[in-house]
Amino acid sequence: MPYTIKWLTDETDKAGFNAFVCAHPQGHAMQLWEWGEIKSRTGWRPWRLTLSRAGETAAAATVLERRLPVVGSPIFYCPRGPVADPRDEALLGELLEAVGRLARDRGAILLKIDPDIPARDEDFERFLRAGGFHRLDKGKNFEGVQPKFVFRLDIRPTEEELLAAMRQKTRYNIRLAVKKGVVITRGTREELPDFYAVLRETTERDNFLVRDFSYFADLYDTLVPAGYGELFLARYDGRVVAGTFAFRAGAKAWYVYGASAGVWRDVMPNYLIQWEMIRWARSLGCTLYDFRGVSGDLSEDNPLYGLYRFKKGWGGVFTEFTGEWDLVYRPGAYRLWRLAENIYSGKLKKLLARGR
Repeated sequence: MPYTIKWLTDETDKAGFNAFVCAHPQGHAMQLWEWGEIKSRTGWRPWRLTLSRAGETAAAATVLERRLPVVGSPIFYCPRGPVADPRDEALLGELLEAVGRLARDRGAILLKIDPDIPARDEDFERFLRAGGFHRLDKGKNFEGVQPKFVFRLDIRPTEEELLAAMRQKTRYNIRLAVKKGVVITRGTREELPDFYAVLRETTERDNFLVRDFSYFADLYDTLVPAGYGELFLARYDGRVVAGTFAFRAGAKAWYVYGASAGVWRDVMPNYLIQWEMIRWARSLGCTLYDFRGVSGDLSEDNPLYGLYRFKKGWGGVFTEFTGEWDLVYRPGAYRLWRLAENIYSGKLKKLLARGR
């Protein structure tokens, strides 16, 4: 069956594009039109395309382009995409060929994908390898652009059933936070600096980098009014002691950013705020709540084991995704890119992570 390929450049295409992404089982917030707009303000250029057959949209993709400072040529990155049935190899092949034609026109070195597809999907892996992709081993912690290991929770059961499926300690800490007087609210735009202050405290305490406030302001201004994001704040004794930012697309919600003040952790705001995020997602008709990344190294002496233990306590399913795959268009330039990546791994990882 012939396919019709359309590259979208007009805002009038946004509603239909987003509707398809939200309705599709492979849809993801990082494939939304708005995500491309956010990334366009951090040095990426978004390209959007749809494939139709018999007059109906069958696949879509947001592809980000960025020129590398070291190599001098662009890379293509399709975050958590494309949005297509992974079993429809003919459809996927047409979409990837369309992206490849653009990539060659733009002089791109590679196309990177990290689809929201489990690692156990051997048929999909065979399809990628047959199409020239090769998988990158980025380790078991957070070395990749997107988390390879996550916890995902089916939130279709009732609240009572969800609570019963949690670990007893998780359930106890939710109730303790309520008993101590922790209050969870939806954060307003004017309260965003309160969230950022706690986030800065968290990053200084845990020794990792944080984006500028302007990035979170852009996230809020672009996603929250459109219904694709929400800010949550936890208060204790009138003070903001924790905050989170969630994404949402269709029937899925993601916990993306979180922060907490160390001095008030004993009142368990992180537990109550997660529970209220789950309740929020359910109220919007979501069926899946993604806690996002954990380490794939499950040994208790791993410094990240506490994060694993916290997320495991909610009763979700530990999921390993297929990981990062590169389709190389220019082998010589790609070898230079990989060499530069190894030499300057910290700086280049930070650059590529801006496509998150």
